[in-house]
Amino acid sequence: MSRPDHRRHLLFDRDLLHAGAVAGAACALSAGLVYLGYFVHVVRIARDAPCVPAHGECLLVFGKHVPGGHLDDEFSARVARAAEVWRHRAPRRLLLLGGSAPGQPSEAEIAHAALLSHGVSADTSLLLEKESRDTLQNLRNARDLLTQAAHEGRVTLLSSRYHLARCALFARQLGLDSELCAAEPALRWNLALFKRIAGEAAYVCCADLGTRWARLIGHRRMLARVT
Repeated sequence: MSRPDHRRHLLFDRDLLHAGAVAGAACALSAGLVYLGYFVHVVRIARDAPCVPAHGECLLVFGKHVPGGHLDDEFSARVARAAEVWRHRAPRRLLLLGGSAPGQPSEAEIAHAALLSHGVSADTSLLLEKESRDTLQNLRNARDLLTQAAHEGRVTLLSSRYHLARCALFARQLGLDSELCAAEPALRWNLALFKRIAGEAAYVCCADLGTRWARLIGHRRMLARVT
């Protein structure tokens, strides 16, 4: 499924609409304070995330939509950070995440080729997750692959700073013991980043409050999506 098709599918997903309605009501009834709290949360994680993992035994590198297969600055930063982590203290396993539209190279395959160009050894223990189209699918499929590989212990989630709060939320919901690693050396504000973080705050708000609500009312189908 192409990314536009995937997004259109999500727009009409009844569980996501349910979660969005709950989050929207909470934000409206609090005069926006609930959303502000999530915005601050996303900013804090983006600002404070380290660039060097404390454990780093298994490194999960999140992909990014790359039309035409050409890495943009954000995806390039993720790959460069993964290569630097590998040079500093090579993890026992690298897991590259991200699928693609039919007939196109996956985000994981593109990241793999880029890592090799950065000098990462071809015999590094690598797993490629090539089926997912969003962050939740990234981590759900990664969990399955790690289970098959009999991996135990903490995993490092490497992505762009603005994206890390979402990664951490879904990892926690899926039962993954994780730490964060930021692609960029520091958070540098500009209009594009502000929009990114504003969007992430809305996404994290919806996902977190929707999950809490599903637990409260015992909505098994909604919970099955995120656990």
